[in-house]
Amino acid sequence: MSDEIKQLPKLWTGDHYNEGIGRDDIFDKLREECGVFGVYGIPDACSLGYYGLHALQHRGEESSGMAAVESTTGKFTYHRGMGLVKEVFDQATLEGLPGNCVIGHVRYSTAGESKLANAQPLVFKYRDGDLAVATNGNIVNAPSIRKELESQGSIFQTTSDTEVIAHLIARSSKDFVSAAKDALQRIIGGFAFLIMTNDKLLVASDGHGLRPLVMGKLDGGYVFASETCALETCGAEYVRDVQPGELLVLDKNGLREDRFEKLERRATCAMEYIYFARPDSDINGINLHSARKRMGQKLALEAFFDADLVTGVPDSSISAAIGYAEQTGIPYELGLIKNKYTGRTFIQPSQELREKGVKMKLSAVRKVVEGKRVVMIDDSIVRGTTSLRIVNLLREAGATEVHVCITSPPFKNPCYYGIDTPDRKELIASQKTVEEIRQAINADSLYFLSHEGFIEAVGGNDGEYNRGMCLACFDNDYPTPVDPTSEKSCSC
Repeated sequence: MSDEIKQLPKLWTGDHYNEGIGRDDIFDKLREECGVFGVYGIPDACSLGYYGLHALQHRGEESSGMAAVESTTGKFTYHRGMGLVKEVFDQATLEGLPGNCVIGHVRYSTAGESKLANAQPLVFKYRDGDLAVATNGNIVNAPSIRKELESQGSIFQTTSDTEVIAHLIARSSKDFVSAAKDALQRIIGGFAFLIMTNDKLLVASDGHGLRPLVMGKLDGGYVFASETCALETCGAEYVRDVQPGELLVLDKNGLREDRFEKLERRATCAMEYIYFARPDSDINGINLHSARKRMGQKLALEAFFDADLVTGVPDSSISAAIGYAEQTGIPYELGLIKNKYTGRTFIQPSQELREKGVKMKLSAVRKVVEGKRVVMIDDSIVRGTTSLRIVNLLREAGATEVHVCITSPPFKNPCYYGIDTPDRKELIASQKTVEEIRQAINADSLYFLSHEGFIEAVGGNDGEYNRGMCLACFDNDYPTPVDPTSEKSCSC
């Protein structure tokens, strides 16, 4: 290696490339905390796990891991690491994880908790052997349960709320499945759990189905994932969504369907439909590309602007921008281009370099927007800094007008179910009127999709409250008890 290369500055913070990714982002987008993938009864399950986790990489880029069991011997192995799936696993690593049962995880972290100890699956030794746990979501009452368990002698190895359920299971005198049901009944929040022992796999969704979880079949075995796109990637046939409050038990006797909680109100996270999940995924039978197109069409009906072109902020808003353009007849153009390969190179000490970092990650196409009146479609506004930077990018590229349309209602309230959101006082929509936000982001116009328009655009079961969605971030109507003054648990 040349001296010149050795002397190049390190363009990220921390000990590894993706440490803290999602925090301090120059674009203050909301972050899903993690994704899970499980396989049962399929040879060489880790190879499937690799492809499944790779398909879920957008749900977590900081760490990944897999735990595997060979059913004939009960041999238990695992590997976790910081970084992308392709960086954590190579051929030799996968060969070291033999078995026909696997659970895997990709993760973002919350502030201050970027470390290998919190990477999942979390692995424990307990009285009946080995135990591995992977989850997507957040346990609202984890801090209080943790304090209770610590007062009774439990010693926690991580700061992740996921460890709580392992302690609850291990301390129970009941058989494993009964202990798990009791533990699931005690916790409150939004979660999709994969829990594996030397001879069993448990799959569970919280009582409101806040976090998505689906089941597929392949070669006589079963596959579970946070999104259907992962089933498609590994060639599994979609069977159904895991239902709220459902507990599936897989062992040598096959698949057994059980429940730990009855369904009173389905409340799948609205942001999954708006932003988090991949557009080729389906949630509760609803394709996300199609739903996002309908959001754009609804926006066009509610807020038409006389403009020359429509553009979407990549990537999650492209579908909605296409829908807006189709509804209005205004041409859709690629006015904004995202560079997918910048990593965290924009984390720099000076404001000048930070502003250059904006253009490293997102660029306006001057020849497309110059001299044009632009309708810019985006999925949400969090603090407002992102929208201001993007509007200014378009203006610097020569756009004469920038009209901003958001495919969701104003985001006013923090999430307690697995989304890394700022405090309420940092959410611009909870502090300012729409007109004040418009001024803050330097737009000519600003419109948020109405509450009713959003619900209608997504679709779903008309007989369910909010058509089966959680809209608490918009309307402050949380499906579970939450205490805004309590200590916030560390998701995933």
